[in-house]
Amino acid sequence: MILVLVLLSSGPARAAGTPEPGAPYLGALLDWGTDSAAGHAERLGAPAAVFGRPVPLPMDDLEQGHLRDYLSQVSEQGAHALLTIRPGIALDRVDEARAAVLAGQLADVAEGFGGTVFIRFAPQMNASWVPWGQQPEAYTAAFRTVAAAVGARLENPVMVWSPTAGTDYPFRAPTSVAPRGVDLATLDTDGNGVWDQDDDPYGPYYPGDDVVDWVGLSAYHDETGNEAARNTVPGPEGFGALLGEPDGFYATYAAGRDKPLMVETGSFYSPDAGGPTALEVKAPWWDQVLTAASSEDYDRIGAVVWNETVEERADGVLAVDWRSTADPGLATEFRDRVRASSVVTGPVTEQAALPGAETAAPGIVLQGPAAWTAAAAVLGAGLLLCLLPRWRPARAWRYAEPAPRDHRIDMLRGLAIVFVVVNHVGLTSWFQLLTQESVGVVSGAELFVLLSGAVLGMVYGPRARNDLGTVVDHTAARAWKLYLTALVVVLLVYALSWMPFLDAGAVTTFTDQGTGAAGTGAAGTTYDLYAGMDGLFEFPVQAHLVPAVLLLQVGPWQFNIMGLYVILLLVSPLVLAALARGRAWLVLLVSGGLYAAGTVYRIRLLPSQFEDSFPLLVWQVLFVLGMVAGYYRRQVVTWFADRRRRPLLVATLLLAAAFALFSWSSPYASNAYDVRLALLPDAAFRTVYDSYFGRTYLGIGRLVNVLLVVVAGYTLLSAYWALFRRALGWFLIPLGRATLYVFVVHVFLVLAVANVDALQQGNLWLNTAAYVVVLGLLWAMVRTRFLFRLVPR
Repeated sequence: MILVLVLLSSGPARAAGTPEPGAPYLGALLDWGTDSAAGHAERLGAPAAVFGRPVPLPMDDLEQGHLRDYLSQVSEQGAHALLTIRPGIALDRVDEARAAVLAGQLADVAEGFGGTVFIRFAPQMNASWVPWGQQPEAYTAAFRTVAAAVGARLENPVMVWSPTAGTDYPFRAPTSVAPRGVDLATLDTDGNGVWDQDDDPYGPYYPGDDVVDWVGLSAYHDETGNEAARNTVPGPEGFGALLGEPDGFYATYAAGRDKPLMVETGSFYSPDAGGPTALEVKAPWWDQVLTAASSEDYDRIGAVVWNETVEERADGVLAVDWRSTADPGLATEFRDRVRASSVVTGPVTEQAALPGAETAAPGIVLQGPAAWTAAAAVLGAGLLLCLLPRWRPARAWRYAEPAPRDHRIDMLRGLAIVFVVVNHVGLTSWFQLLTQESVGVVSGAELFVLLSGAVLGMVYGPRARNDLGTVVDHTAARAWKLYLTALVVVLLVYALSWMPFLDAGAVTTFTDQGTGAAGTGAAGTTYDLYAGMDGLFEFPVQAHLVPAVLLLQVGPWQFNIMGLYVILLLVSPLVLAALARGRAWLVLLVSGGLYAAGTVYRIRLLPSQFEDSFPLLVWQVLFVLGMVAGYYRRQVVTWFADRRRRPLLVATLLLAAAFALFSWSSPYASNAYDVRLALLPDAAFRTVYDSYFGRTYLGIGRLVNVLLVVVAGYTLLSAYWALFRRALGWFLIPLGRATLYVFVVHVFLVLAVANVDALQQGNLWLNTAAYVVVLGLLWAMVRTRFLFRLVPR
């Protein structure tokens, strides 16, 4: 996702369908695609106003409502709209049917929009860091297909072709081996048999004058390259060099083809890199860009798109702040320079709301007295559940099974694995209402890690007192089995990605939702999880690839937590030995200290992929807390069962309900049937959530919430076991007993679902039925022990 401030300079000539001279203001950007998107608009010196949410392709009714609302707010500002389409499917799957669906939905939401719709399809296609990059034949075919479909449905759309500046092209070491599915002759434009910096970085990717209305270029001041990050003052000719003089990009594609040029730009600045100040780095670049945009030498520049994001590099260690408007002093300087230039900042179209946009409601929102009444009802129901077990007939519902295995843990683990499967499949359905932070600000991953630790403490805790050697043998064997399983899944998924009839993007790429190590500034960024793996077919094999596989640096994101379990199992005997010697206080102290250090300093111990989403120093605290609770399970249960502590247990349950109410205050709807309690202003919710409930680094609020949910869930199952077992036990308990098996199999079910086109249309009821099939299939496979000899459980 790119958050930008967009300005347009005037130019004497315009391509067909573009704004007339004197109306060259592009005031908002919607980054839209099959992976994620958000709409943004910003005035000079003002904070960004976010108008959109992740938008899948095709869109469901709610997502179309968000896009319509975005266009309405753009229209109210008197601006034109830029839509950046970033495909989340393989380019060779962008066929006429899919393009027609996209065009139809865009035409529907843009009906009545008074401005011009700019459509930038798959930008930076000549780069190596986007999933659709460096595939010239597939890209040009996809662009032409989308252009034809959009042109047939929208009124005068503007198609923008936008590569990245090719000064470092091909952005990888010279090679005589082309990327998979690409003809080397297409990339090797000078015919020397090697794809290197002497080859044309733009020509192979150009779709044709008949389908390109504007050309674009990503042209940034960033001199870091492959070296350590450093802040540098731009040289006087830096921007001109990126445009290419005298026969570079501008001369060939803007002036030479008589196309307006849209420049996306920014100046690298890292607060942690030292050297020049932000103003010293950014101001010269502003001046160069604005001067060029106002110059007759570059009179084809029609739009300047300023990058207003913060990204993180070096695994979250280094922050890069591209913004010019976040700091008031910097924003003032920027505003003054813009006003002194000849660029136009609008409004430039008639300001009016898009018809029907006011009907785009983000789910069902209860406000004011209705919201607080609902909250009171939830707390009242929680209190009733706490008091009802005192009623004599209710005592028959209590958990009283003598079996050594605790079925309550199995049911909670079954619930956690269902949450994981639903969220990883990722279809918009009724199931999202129950699994996406519905029981509090908690996901299935946190519950799963905590409960896994509890099971380990229960199973091996008693043995650790007298037979630690056996415990070491068993946990090491289990860790080895998990590691081998992870390797097999990683390689099997990679092998499947080569199947021509399969689109493996759902498991081989990951789209950042802004909750990972890279922070909110990376939201929308798509990562290739198997980057460089094609080198396995070169001879000799590139030296770094074998360690990358063995260290689990590649693999499907839905499965990367497996590496975390391998490490935690290997160190678990140390924890169990300490617990066996009565050193629980030391275990908790060390674990808490590591958690604090990992959260504050963002320390990454291992190169494995799981460290991106589940940092070891941070997430170990859940596993260790689970082990301690499992080791002392009987004592903990007995302690809470004491009548003197019943008020504490009641308070715990009500506090868990309060956390659930907080999560229901989220302004983000899963679908049009999501119910939100507007108990907090949106800004207040976001502030609290971002400060205390972060997922990757386990904000303290989220950590407390996880503990409350598990205690509350275990307590309710203890008090109402007969009811819960009859209603859900038949389904959840088998899944909870075979969670590893379910976790392995679900990766391939995710891949299968992603290749069913009918399930990508956003149909709520069809997708819900698909979830019933997926979960039912997993249950049936467990019950019949299907492939139990091959798949560990």
